Amino acid sequence: MTKTITRKIRIPKEVTISIQEGNNVTLKGPKGELSKIFKTHRVKLNNEGNVITLIGVPGNKQTSVLVETIIAHIRNMVEGLIYGYCYQMKLVYSHFPMSIQIDGNSVNIKNFLGEKFPRKAKIVGDTKVEVKGQDINVSGIEKDSVGQTASNLERSSKVKGKDIRRYQDGIYLVNATNITPKKLRENVIEIVRD
Repeated sequence: MTKTITRKIRIPKEVTISIQEGNNVTLKGPKGELSKIFKTHRVKLNNEGNVITLIGVPGNKQTSVLVETIIAHIRNMVEGLIYGYCYQMKLVYSHFPMSIQIDGNSVNIKNFLGEKFPRKAKIVGDTKVEVKGQDINVSGIEKDSVGQTASNLERSSKVKGKDIRRYQDGIYLVNATNITPKKLRENVIEIVRD
């Protein structure tokens, strides 16, 4: 007889759930809609009202880790739909004044360390990038896209071939918060105990 791992999570009332065949989870909330496909044969998802049930077979350590990973992804989706994500970044230079220009789905970093050609950073998904002087706000409802866009900005302004103790120019992450403030240590989903 095969053991199973069953976990239930309760989603807040303001988020609606739709799970199609193939573990395609679609959540709709106050800030928009997110969907994600969990491609695994070990875990099956279904919902009853605002409760999502995850059933993992076989009941071993790898399946347990997979179930917890899916729960973390769903938690991030729900938090993004209710509160959103915002990464505050800072443009720092001391040698050459650089500027930033948003061009479609990429960001051009001009005059970085006096370079003639601009460096480019890709904007991932539906992420919004706003530039106000030396402050850059990267915001959106999908945590993966917002984090990857902030990482692209930081990596594209990396100093190469120079002493980084002297050349500290670049774009740096200052603060990671939510668009709509939430209470400290507030859980957006609730684990249902049987």
